[in-house]
Amino acid sequence: MVSYSIQHKAYVKIFLHAAKHPHKPVNGVLLGRLDSDVVIIQDVVPLLHHWTSLSPMMEIGLDLARGHAESLDLSLVGYYQACERIDDTALTPVGERVAEQIRSQFSDAIAFVIDGDTLGSGEAALIPYLAQSGATTWRPQYFQPPAFTPGSRVMLSNPGSPSRAVALVRDNHLHQKFGDFDDHLEDVTIDWLRNNACNIPDL
Repeated sequence: MVSYSIQHKAYVKIFLHAAKHPHKPVNGVLLGRLDSDVVIIQDVVPLLHHWTSLSPMMEIGLDLARGHAESLDLSLVGYYQACERIDDTALTPVGERVAEQIRSQFSDAIAFVIDGDTLGSGEAALIPYLAQSGATTWRPQYFQPPAFTPGSRVMLSNPGSPSRAVALVRDNHLHQKFGDFDDHLEDVTIDWLRNNACNIPDL
């Protein structure tokens, strides 16, 4: 059975995207690879913070993100989103469609919805979703042990990532340097694929 490991840089980038647009829906894709039954999520590419439908801009962003992943010898392995309301943790129909697109090329794809209620708590603020067997619908997964606890199928490579992400926003305001595809469309100098302006220190 496949398990999932989120690397430090990937978790921090998801956090920065949500922190930059706290009252808007944000989404992006997960980059990684399968290694001995572990999907290692190494990086993310942030897509949009103005979206309600699977728009042509989102499709273009997905294609560019896929090309970027391939240039790094990685695959699109999943999807993430935050909802407009912090108490909303449902994977939207658009999110399901994007996740299903990714699953059509990577069968062990996973989706995460950001839990706004715990985002700034120092805990892993991600709710995992997987596709239902033989269906195209996605449901939240209540693993045993629960996600992000010892022995779970969904883990952070470094348990300190959530608290470090909070500090990078609170103390360094790193989220202000973070850009997604929407930002790039308004200012083409923003490197949304790599976000090298956000120098995320290792733990």
